[in-house]
Amino acid sequence: MFTILGGFLMGLANSVPGVSGGTIAFIMGFYEELLKSIVNLVKGTKEEKKKAILLILKVVIPCGVGLLLAVEVLVKFLDNNIYAISSLFVGFILGAFPIIIKDEAKCLKGRYYNLIFSVIGAGLVVLITVLNSQATGAEGNTFVLTPLSGIYLFICGALAMSGMVLPGMSGSTLMLIFGLYMTVIESIHKFMHLDMSVLPILIIFGLGVLAGAVGIVGLLKKCLEKFRSATVYMILGLMAGSIYAIFQGPATLDNPQPPMTISTFNWITFIIGVAVIAGLELLKYFIEKKKKPTENKA
Repeated sequence: MFTILGGFLMGLANSVPGVSGGTIAFIMGFYEELLKSIVNLVKGTKEEKKKAILLILKVVIPCGVGLLLAVEVLVKFLDNNIYAISSLFVGFILGAFPIIIKDEAKCLKGRYYNLIFSVIGAGLVVLITVLNSQATGAEGNTFVLTPLSGIYLFICGALAMSGMVLPGMSGSTLMLIFGLYMTVIESIHKFMHLDMSVLPILIIFGLGVLAGAVGIVGLLKKCLEKFRSATVYMILGLMAGSIYAIFQGPATLDNPQPPMTISTFNWITFIIGVAVIAGLELLKYFIEKKKKPTENKA
């Protein structure tokens, strides 16, 4: 249930500039399992590949539904409700901080020198967000598929995947920086309405995303295994930096709006976001509590 819901939320998140699908996976508690499954899909044993396919399908199918829903409905909804949605995601992230710190207390406690990685992570997201403010002008250009632009599209797809996987990093924001956000969104929209002329663009971009997944996910898995404390501190920094990115997100829409401020911040949806994360954590606690007697009997 958590994985399917998380996959759906990842699809919504990845379509919104400034919001990271990786952050959602980390908040929902299946981030590491997802990384491991993607790696096992390529390098695992036959049994590991079966388990990996099952988990990935639980994430990818609802993620695809969330993304298609966002493309068809949410993008139009964003123009009039961007501040409410942005406030909701800030609630998700701030609500998740104490939970992650509690769950990762063993690797965080006593290793405060790794806070430098939090600073680096937050700085990286802020830098990308600032660069994004200078890159939206490229969106006005019509994308023409040529051998050279196809290579560029493939590379951008691979790099955007890092934004979809890394907590705090937004794949949509990276695509805006590359000048391809509206090209990809409009291509998906046209394909949904059976316009096959955009299929080559989507195939090349999709292959780039797959290539990026294999490369970045393998690296992240190794970092969590060998340098867990530094990696978790980095992820917390990326998440903290993403709050700034979310506040700036309205300015990166197709119809730009002023960045979110305290006056436009929606406290109601923010509280809903915090409450949803707290509720999911409480539900997860009761599920795990019910499992323990069964495991002890076994």
